[in-house]
Amino acid sequence: MTIKLNQSMQNYPSAPLAERMRPTDLKHIVGQSHLVGEGSILYNSIQQGKIPSMILWGPPGTGKTTLANVIANTLSLPFFSLSAISAGVKDMREILELAKKTQHAILFIDEIHRFNKSQQDALLNAVEKGTVTLIGATTENPSFEVNSALLSRCMVYVLKSLNPEEQITLMKDVLLRDEWMQQFTVHLKETAALIQIAGGDARKLLNLLELVVVSLGQKNPEVEITDRAVMQIAQQKVMVYDKNGEQHYDIISAFIKSIRGSDPNGAVYWLGRMLAGGEDIKFIARRMVISASEDIGNANPTALILANSTFDAVNKIGNPEARIILSQCAIYLATSAKSNASYTAINAALSLIRKTGDLPVPLHLRNAPTKLMKQLDYGKDYQYAHNFENNFVNQEFLPETISGTSFFVPGKNAREEEMRKYLQQLWGTKYNY
Repeated sequence: MTIKLNQSMQNYPSAPLAERMRPTDLKHIVGQSHLVGEGSILYNSIQQGKIPSMILWGPPGTGKTTLANVIANTLSLPFFSLSAISAGVKDMREILELAKKTQHAILFIDEIHRFNKSQQDALLNAVEKGTVTLIGATTENPSFEVNSALLSRCMVYVLKSLNPEEQITLMKDVLLRDEWMQQFTVHLKETAALIQIAGGDARKLLNLLELVVVSLGQKNPEVEITDRAVMQIAQQKVMVYDKNGEQHYDIISAFIKSIRGSDPNGAVYWLGRMLAGGEDIKFIARRMVISASEDIGNANPTALILANSTFDAVNKIGNPEARIILSQCAIYLATSAKSNASYTAINAALSLIRKTGDLPVPLHLRNAPTKLMKQLDYGKDYQYAHNFENNFVNQEFLPETISGTSFFVPGKNAREEEMRKYLQQLWGTKYNY
């Protein structure tokens, strides 16, 4: 794809490309069609002029701040903004006092997960009374990082990383619309490297695109973008760990994959990269708790206990000593036997549930707390396992239409092979164990 533009490089703007091209209306938002596409729930709410308080949850560069600004612009409402990194309760109360003087206002809080409990609690009254409509942005799971009282008063909308097609659309759009970039003739010969490095982060994509155009355009205003040129420029200038975005997700991915791949050396290296970059130790510990269940599971149940203890310990100890605890846990997880049987079992169950819907609970498994329920045969013929030899009796525990379906497939490791033999002894050929 070739974008034909003017050919003189001058008056370099102070604002980066991503900031210059930040959308001000819904039609210029690329991606997030599930939220802001015509007919979507949030789109309809905006068009009707009435939106709920909300938490926007998604990776960096997915448009959380942009969407908040677009909502305020579209509804013509006063817009107040705070960053949870630098703002305190005093700053928030001052803004809430200003908001009271307006008929209604939007309060945007970036990285709301960084507010402590008292700061989040200070928002409750204003949200409940409708003094402000809160829009919080977070890269972390709000279930863990936002107080339940505040979370219950907000809708949670999940933003997704841009897919390759959306990233290409975005680059074509900004090359045509940005005035300063119109000093170049840009040939987008290859885009794979740009897309790979950006990782679905629109802000990173645009700022990298600008860096590449400026670097190549110094010699010739006719710029040909190739994967090789992008990688050379990126390695020189942008491959730095950034705990607030950038390589945050790439490094944690490498860390978890090293654990999954049973390589303690890779795990410790990527752990060191995160610690050196100032990554939140609770974030690292939380991911190891997940890995202990997802990648190790019942092949070594102690892994989950150790990972959970690690999470508690780093919260008590803090840096710099927390690095030792994290290293111990990472090495233990990496050298442990592996199984994803629990992970695949629940995914298989959820997949079948989506296909079959709410199948009725067999009568003998139903609870019968009332006389009427007993008359309707709720709980009838249920056999109490502990009344039988070896605490087992062969009865049906699945809805009739999916009887015999096997979700749990034991892995090829010592512990789960024992489980397989035990289940085969109990159930015979029913579940193909």
